[in-house]
Amino acid sequence: MTELGAVFRPQLPPERLRALARLAEETGLEQLWLWEDCFLEGGISTAAAALAWTERLHVGVGLLPVPLRNVAVTAMEIAALNRMFPGRATVTVGHGVQDWMGQVGARAASPLTLLREHLVALRALLGGERVTTEGRYVKLDDVALDWPPAGPVPVLAGATGPRTLRLSGEAADGTLLTAGTSPERLRTALGLIEEGRKAAGRTDPHKVVVYLLAVTGADATARLDAELAVEGLTDVPEAGVAGDAGAVAKAVQRLADAGADSVILQPTGDEPDPEGFVRFVAEEVRPLVP
Repeated sequence: MTELGAVFRPQLPPERLRALARLAEETGLEQLWLWEDCFLEGGISTAAAALAWTERLHVGVGLLPVPLRNVAVTAMEIAALNRMFPGRATVTVGHGVQDWMGQVGARAASPLTLLREHLVALRALLGGERVTTEGRYVKLDDVALDWPPAGPVPVLAGATGPRTLRLSGEAADGTLLTAGTSPERLRTALGLIEEGRKAAGRTDPHKVVVYLLAVTGADATARLDAELAVEGLTDVPEAGVAGDAGAVAKAVQRLADAGADSVILQPTGDEPDPEGFVRFVAEEVRPLVP
């Protein structure tokens, strides 16, 4: 079965999260994904709150920008989430938006090197290993978590470019792809991920999560077009979907057929009814998606 979820966009104030998380749980939605966009809301703090307010809901964070975080802190926070809420949290790490990283003095000269070093050390720490490494960016001296996760914790990487997609296949347990990923682009991305996996000799599962920009309502097409224009995706076929539940479900299925394991529906930044969007996903789209 294709996993389905929705995004709580950080353009909403953090105090709105409690009601939307509880609504997602009440309506049977499987997943709610949160963003750590600068300079809006923290990913781990909001994820912890959403998990505490619910009993079943799976919460994803997509993504934590690695230039902002020491890898030991990232490991501590992910481990704590997974010990308190076993199996209910998925955390993604990635480059972050380079302009934002520059604003806070954290821009790396080689984002790819930083992400590689972070992923390798993070997965080792979460696996209960004691780590000593002297990389270009990641430096650890005899570091181990006192409270590692009780079981395996997949770490996803956010990726768009070819080199990062290959790195995700090589060094991460899954990949998060942004909205604007058409089925054709997804197939291309999967090929690059597989190149990285083969280079690393990996045969373990690799989960692929894709955001899908989705808009419904009387003005859906106009709102989708406006959002695509802002994101520079106007010329990308199937970069989003506008219409009723049937149209959205078909777009989800096209991504699933192309290889997505989870499709997370992303509302526009000007979504007038976030609660209504969650209900739409859970109660109207979900029954139409196998």
